[in-house]
Amino acid sequence: MGQQAVDRVVVVGGATVAYLSDHQMPQDGAHTVSDAVLELCDGADLVIHDAQYTADEFALKYYWGHCTVDYAVFVAQEAGAKRLALFHHDPAHDDDAVDALLVHARDRAATTGLSEVVAAYEGLTVSFGG
Repeated sequence: MGQQAVDRVVVVGGATVAYLSDHQMPQDGAHTVSDAVLELCDGADLVIHDAQYTADEFALKYYWGHCTVDYAVFVAQEAGAKRLALFHHDPAHDDDAVDALLVHARDRAATTGLSEVVAAYEGLTVSFGG
């Protein structure tokens, strides 16, 4: 049931934002990133990336057209992005589950070049520079 990814890059006030919704990670769980995705996210100030599953959930739903939080961090790191917003949360996850995924993602990102990882939510405002 993989869905077509919606990939966009927007430049606002000199800040580059890359948006990857419904981004299917490799079905075998391998952490590889296509050249097209790396090009899309290359050096972005913010990558907004599908981050629906834990590794255990992905093992059961690997064909649903989404990815793990770990993979979202990996993509942002590989592309040299500055910040990452986890997006497309699983509707079965409550706020505590999303908070736990955010903590996990921040732990994974601690050794990368990412300066910030946030869990996107309705009404979130992001500022650049200043």
